Amino acid sequence: MYKSIAVGSPKSSRIMSVFLVGAETKKTPDHVKGDEALVAAFRDPGFKAEPSEISSVTGSGIWLGVGDSKELDEDGIRSVGSRVVKQLSRLELKTVRIDLSCLPKKQRDEHALGRAFAEGLGIGNWRMDEFNGAASRKKEARGKLTVSSESTDFRKGMHSGLMLSEAVNLTRRMAATPPNICTPSHVATTARMLARGVEGLTCNVITYQQARRLGMGGLENVGKGSANKPCMVILDWKPSRLRTKEKLALVGKSITYDTGGYSMKSPTGMKGMKYDKNGGMAVLGAMKAISDARLPIRVFGVLPAAENMVSADAYRPDDIISMYNDITVEVTNTDAEGRLVLADALAYTCRKLKPTAIVDIATLTGGVVVALGHFCAGYWCENGSFGKRIEQAANHSGEKVWRMPLWEAHRDFMRAEHADLLNSNPKRSAHPIQGAAFLSHFVDEDVPWGHIDIAGTSALDAGNDVFPPGPTGFGVR
Repeated sequence: MYKSIAVGSPKSSRIMSVFLVGAETKKTPDHVKGDEALVAAFRDPGFKAEPSEISSVTGSGIWLGVGDSKELDEDGIRSVGSRVVKQLSRLELKTVRIDLSCLPKKQRDEHALGRAFAEGLGIGNWRMDEFNGAASRKKEARGKLTVSSESTDFRKGMHSGLMLSEAVNLTRRMAATPPNICTPSHVATTARMLARGVEGLTCNVITYQQARRLGMGGLENVGKGSANKPCMVILDWKPSRLRTKEKLALVGKSITYDTGGYSMKSPTGMKGMKYDKNGGMAVLGAMKAISDARLPIRVFGVLPAAENMVSADAYRPDDIISMYNDITVEVTNTDAEGRLVLADALAYTCRKLKPTAIVDIATLTGGVVVALGHFCAGYWCENGSFGKRIEQAANHSGEKVWRMPLWEAHRDFMRAEHADLLNSNPKRSAHPIQGAAFLSHFVDEDVPWGHIDIAGTSALDAGNDVFPPGPTGFGVR
């Protein structure tokens, strides 16, 4: 793999051309017809131009298959970029120029293709090896890969895509960091470091003691059983030039480890619960992407961080706790903890930050994985126009979502006998909807709000065309 990837000049010396070519392409472009070796590589019967397939290497260039180029979209080119970066590394290529002349010109948005291709390069080049010790074989990175193109739009797109992939990879690195290191205080430290030196980005941390004084019973009770006390991180992006009065709040569940508490998970169910912070880590990465791109909109990133552990101080089933907005909650299941920390964060965000819209993102329920698998995230939004904006963003980024229902009957389903609400209805019906229904009680009715459950998409067991097994950074793009 490479230490870094950058966009360079197409006029560089000693540059290798990489021709993107569709499986249906029958002839080479005119400007390569004099290169017999390159033409021979194109005509090699073994080269089918399947997605990410590379031809034999010649002195001046290689052919990179994209499948049916007429069907090529951003998802497809992102996948090609993710897979081909490993092959470029194996070939020890340092400087390449992407040639688009074989692709149908009328059907291509070169800026969008460049952005998605570079996203794939950056995502595919990432690996988590910082915890490899003496028994691991060290794989030295191959230095810097410089990528260019004659297309100005493609180069500009690549700049955006590489910047975005860095934010995605920050989220993936934090997600993969083990719980003995990535504690709530580590999340806070990382957020402070992210904001340090970035004009327009500030970080404030509400400590455990401050949260208690503020009446954040959800955050307090979920985290009080751990030696690593909870906190709430608030990142604030306020650029000098704003083009809108809108203020967006991104709220991410940041459970740095989830044992289930006294409603303890099984050993197999507990393994991998370091990924229960992935919603908050997606917000962290999104705030990096937003500040790097210097988007002209006010954005808050709110990360309620806690460890759900077992001890003499831990909260229990049957406890009744009072939340930040004075709603009382009867605990039926200590493993339904994420919604408790999110609820305090949402209520605080509405009261103190006063956003014009809120999106929360969380690995909230196993039920959404049963319903939708690893193919897309479930989302809930009762504001039609805001829901359309969420779907448009999801389609644009390739991070697919599917809208789920949230009715008054679902909200009533969370009512308790001895308190205002249950944190989980023991009947387990409509399990993924229960989380959204519970959270809806903590958002002001006049604030457009979307809830995204990424339990099935934030980390993969088997990998896919873009991501290997492990964290995906879903939600950042």
